[in-house]
This record gives sequence, C-alpha cells and structure tokens, in this order.
Amino acid sequence: MDLAIKLIVLLPLVAAAIAGLFCRVIGDRPAQIVTTAALLISAALSVFLFAKIGFGPENAKAFTVRLFTWFDSGTLDVAWSLRVDTLTVVMLIVVTGVSSMVHLYSIGYMAEDPSIPRFMSYLSLFTFFMLMLVTSDNLVQLFFGWEGVGLASYLLIGFWYEKKSANDAAMKAFIVNRVGDFGFALGIFAVFMLSGSVGFADIFAKAPEMAKMRFSFLGMDVPALEAACLLLFVGAMGKSAQLFLHTWLPDAMEGPTPVSALIHAATMVTAGVFMLCRLSPLFELAPVASTVVTLIGASTAFFAATIGITQFDIKRVIAYSTCSQLGYMFFAAGVGAYPAAMFHLTTHAFFKALLFLCAGSVIHALHHEQDMRKMGGVRVKVPQTYWLMWIGNLALAGIGIPYILGEGIGFAGFYSKDMMIEAAYGVHTSIGLYAFWMGVIAAFLTAFYSTRQMFMTFHGTYRGDHHTWDHAHESPPTMLIPLYVLGVGALLSGYLGYQWFVGHHWHEFWGPVFSKTTGEVLHHAHEVPAWVKLLPLVFALAGIALSYLYYIAKPALAEATVKRFPGIHDFLYNKWYFDELYDAIFVKPALRLGRFFWKKGDVATIDGLGPDNIAARAQDVAGVLMRFQSGYLYHYAFAMLVGVAALVTYFMFAR
Repeated sequence: MDLAIKLIVLLPLVAAAIAGLFCRVIGDRPAQIVTTAALLISAALSVFLFAKIGFGPENAKAFTVRLFTWFDSGTLDVAWSLRVDTLTVVMLIVVTGVSSMVHLYSIGYMAEDPSIPRFMSYLSLFTFFMLMLVTSDNLVQLFFGWEGVGLASYLLIGFWYEKKSANDAAMKAFIVNRVGDFGFALGIFAVFMLSGSVGFADIFAKAPEMAKMRFSFLGMDVPALEAACLLLFVGAMGKSAQLFLHTWLPDAMEGPTPVSALIHAATMVTAGVFMLCRLSPLFELAPVASTVVTLIGASTAFFAATIGITQFDIKRVIAYSTCSQLGYMFFAAGVGAYPAAMFHLTTHAFFKALLFLCAGSVIHALHHEQDMRKMGGVRVKVPQTYWLMWIGNLALAGIGIPYILGEGIGFAGFYSKDMMIEAAYGVHTSIGLYAFWMGVIAAFLTAFYSTRQMFMTFHGTYRGDHHTWDHAHESPPTMLIPLYVLGVGALLSGYLGYQWFVGHHWHEFWGPVFSKTTGEVLHHAHEVPAWVKLLPLVFALAGIALSYLYYIAKPALAEATVKRFPGIHDFLYNKWYFDELYDAIFVKPALRLGRFFWKKGDVATIDGLGPDNIAARAQDVAGVLMRFQSGYLYHYAFAMLVGVAALVTYFMFAR
C-alpha cells in the first residue's frame, strides 16, 4: 500500500512535467494521453486504497509513509510524510475520480485550443497539489498543498490570458485567497506555539492541554485554542468561498469549463471543509470557533442561494450553488456532524462536476454561448446532456422519498443534504436551529434555481442566434463518457454510502478519525421528528413547482415580478453589492494610496532626490563643459597653454 499511495500522489506531478516541459517535442495528443492515463491510474489505485482502508479491519485503518525530513530547525522538525486514513482515502476518491473525468472530458472540450499541452499540464499540476494537501501529515505540508492549489488555480482561471476578464478573475481569486491564507498562516503559527509541533498526531494529543491555555490581548483574557481555530477558519473561508471571502468564486468562471468542474466542484473549494474535518479534535474543544463556523456556513448557504435565483450565466448559477452547498458542509462541521459534511462533500463532487461538465456540453454545442436568455429548446440538439443534467440538478435539489424509520431513497444529494439539516436540528441549540432554518430555506431556493436553469436552457423555444442553432450538436464521446460516469455517482453514491458515512456503520467506516462526540450528534440527527425529515423535501418540491409556474406555465410572471420588485431584484442580481462595497472600502483607497506613494514617494522623493537628481546635475555639468567643445584647434591649443601656465604657477608658489 506504500507504493500505491506514492504512485497516486506522484503520477500527476510526473505527467504535468512531461506535458509542460516536453510539449513541443511530444505534441498535443501524447500530452493528453499521458496526463489522462496518469490520472486514471491514480483513480484506480485510490479505489484500491479506499476498499482496503475504509472497509478493512480496525487495526488497518491508518498508516503513514515517511518519505524524508523536509527541514529540521530547533524544535521544529517537519517530515515529508503521506498520512493515509479513511478521511484521506475519501478525498483521494473525490480528487482523482473527478480529476480523471475532467482530464478525459478536456480532450474533447479543448480540442480546438492552441495550448492543449499547457492546459493538461496545469490540470495535472493542480491535482498533484490537491493530493499533497489531502495526504499531509502536518500543518506545514498542508500549507504547501494549500498554497499550491492556489497557484495552480491562478494559472487555470487565467488560462486564456489574452482576455482581460480572465486575467482580472485570476488576480482576484489569488488576492482574495491570500487574505484568507494570511489568517491560516497565523493559525498555524499559533498552533505551533501552543503545542510545540506541527504534526497532527502531536497536536491532537496535546489538544486538551491547549484548550486550557489563555493569553492576554488588549487587556482581554483570550482562550488560546479558540483564537487559533478562528484563524484557521479564516483560511477555510477564503479557500471555500464563504461569506465575506466569496467574491472570487463567480468571477473564476472566466476559466475554461473543465477548470470550473475541477476547482469549483470537488477539489479546491472543498479544501476548507477537509481542513476542518482533519482538525476536528481541535474544533471540538473550541465551541466559540465552532459556533462561528456554523453561523458563517448557514449564512452562506442562504446568501448564495438568493443570488443564484437571479443569474443568467449558466456557469454562474452553478458557481453560486457551489458556494451555497459549501455553506451546508460548514454548518454541518460546525455542529459536530463531521461525517455528514464529508458525506455531502463526496456526493456533491459527483453531481456538481456533472452539472459543470453538462453546462460545458451545452456551451460547446452553442458555440461558447453562456447566457440562458439566448437558449431554450436545446434538449432536441443535446438529448443525452439534457437527461444527465436533470440527474445532476435533481441531486442538487435533494429530491428523494424519506422513510421515517430509515434512510429513504433518492438522488445522491437527498441523503447527504438531509442528514446535515437533521444534524443541525438535532443538536438543539440556538445556532443549530438557525442553521436548520437557513438550510431549509436554501433547499427551496436551490430547487428553484436548479430547475429554472433546466427550463430556461432546454425547454421552450430557442431565443438565440439561428446560425448557432443550425450547427448545434451533441458532444463527442470523450465528453459524454465522463458525464455518464459522474451521472452514476449522482444517482447511487448517496444510497451506497449512507450507512457507512453517517448510518449504523459510521464508526466502523471512519475508525479513529472522529471522536465519540460525533457519534452522539449523528444519533440525535437520526432521532429528529418526522416533520424535520419531511420539511426539506416539501420545500424543495415547492421550489420546483414555483420554477415550473414561472418559466413553463406562465413565463410572463418572471418579468412581471422583476418589475413589481425592482429593488429586491437588483439587490440580488448585483450579488448584494459586495463587489461594489469592497471596491469602495478596499480597492479604490488602495489605488489612491498606491498612486500617492508612486507620485510623491517614488517619483518626487526617491527618484527626485536620488537617481533623477544626480542624473540632472550631471547633465547640467555636461552642458557647461560642452561650451568648451568648439571644434577649433586654436581654442584647444589656447586651453592647453592656459593649463600649462596654471601648472607652472602652482608649482612655483607651492615651494
């Protein structure tokens, strides 16, 4: 198994190096084959490890592969190790499974792009950094992967660097993530100061002692572990696009659609959820930090869903649904239902990647058109994409039939989303009830915008350019095969994983990853009243019915509602004006400050008194000396005579 985990992590890196460094030698198709084959092998090995670890005996639930000592300085000893437990192998399945399908899909989607090897290299490099993140055995290695996926996402979002909008989006994603990462780095420093180590095993062993530590800040007595966990959570907020640090996610849709599926469906944006679950022994001892996690997560689930109902870009609708679904995962982790958060992370990976790739299939068919107002009736042109996208959207809406005494039956999102909502209610706290109601309302909005997307795109009459319509066609097999694979996951992953992730066998599956407190949270979640189990489904069906009324039965209602409530519509359509607010508070003052330092500091002071001033004085002196350069021989002879006379006079009087 040691060899398997090494190959899983290193194969994408080797493939990225081959495709990126030797692209001019091997060409487009070999670059596609090498990178896709490497990811398919990694995915197959991940399935092997998942079966061995997840369903193996208790004494084989975890192991660590130490590669070498990274650096050793004083009391800080950081080894490069690969930690493998159930949490790791679940993430390996998600990362390599989705990434391999995205690689295969990209062969068809990017067929006409002039920079295919570079794109495939970036995809594989991103996957390597993500694998380093999920297999990390210490906080420093985790931070390495964390920053690596940030770098790779910058390259992928800005892949079409000829477009200014793509460059701006890449910069925005990079800068906003750096804000969160600054807090994350401070959190790592704090944990090291408290525990004297960055290794997870040592940190978790010392967690009870850390919970008792306090420090003084501005005259206040602050619990040290609470502060450290809050700082760590700031990093998760940036990476997972939670409220206040979410503004980069929708703009990141400027990248190619496979990038949206890889980064924003299953991998980079879920890194924050993974980090919280990995560090759950710390957050369980930090109730204030956990409350903040729940509050931000629940608010994000509602906030992003309200924006999703007004967007017209087919990819932005899915992007805001990602933001909302991540909110669900965070409030589940905040109330202590870490297995439920990981369960939804897994099911969400399948149906959200499916939705993004289906959207890419539609965009591919309509010659890169993304505005749903210019679509309609597209199902006759892309029938396979149509039915697969229905599967993804019904999984996103969480449609299923709940059994009051069992797990029920439905699409993948039904099992995991309902479990998170039930866990929030089951903890019987004020913040838990807040998360419960935000989750239920978000379920209504999710069902509305997901079916709205289907109706506007595939139903009714075509509203776009008829030349585009005449040439529209279904995607090639290289794009459809990943859709079918992910469609199977969107159908079955919830049913197959329910008992193991959050059901009766949860402890047998997860092993020592999560504490007994988690079991109590899951137990209370299973014992909630029947109306709690039914309410999310009722709200979801109501959202679908309202969407049908607005966009199929009486299409004029949508425009009439916008005219009736223009202020509310503009507020939601403009994303609660967060971009404008941040522009006024941060961007414009920073530009003014930068311009001041440039003009007054750099140009006027530093250059004015330094290099520019010296150069100007040298020029003045040169201008004076130029007057002696007349070009006449007798002037030079006279100057020499004056010079000789001056020297003779000097030596005469010097004696």
